[in-house]
Amino acid sequence: MNFEMNDRCAAGTGRFLEVMAMTLGYTLAEFGSEALKAQESANINSMCTVFSESEVVSLIAAGKSKQSIALGLHESIVNRLLALVGRVGAEQQVVITGGVALNPCIRTLLERRLGLRLLVPEGPQIVGALGAALSVRNGSAH
Repeated sequence: MNFEMNDRCAAGTGRFLEVMAMTLGYTLAEFGSEALKAQESANINSMCTVFSESEVVSLIAAGKSKQSIALGLHESIVNRLLALVGRVGAEQQVVITGGVALNPCIRTLLERRLGLRLLVPEGPQIVGALGAALSVRNGSAH
C-alpha cells in the first residue's frame, strides 16, 4: 500500500550491516545470529556508518563483548526502521524486503517492537528488481 526508504545515509542498509559485521570480525551471515546471543546491548549513538565504525572500535577497546555491540548495532538499525514505519503506519501485515530481511536479529527485534509477525517473501533481496521488471512489463513504469 505504501513504501518508504531511508534516503539520508547508508545507516540501516545492507552495506552498513556488512561494514559493522566486518569490523566485529563476523561474516554477514553470522552477524544477526551472534547479536541474538548477547546478554546485554551496547549503546550505539552514531547514525553514520563512519562514526558507528569508530564507536564500535572504541567499544571493543573498552572491553564490551562483540555480541553486545552487534545487538546494539541491530537495535540502532531497528530504531531507524521504526521511524520509517511510523511515516507509513503499520497495519495488520508488514512486509520486509531487501537483503536486510535475511537478518534474523533485525526480523526478531522488529517483530517484538511492532507486536506482529513480519512477512518475508522468498528471495527478499530481489523483490525490488522483480517489482521493477513487472512494472515495465505491464507498462506502468514512469
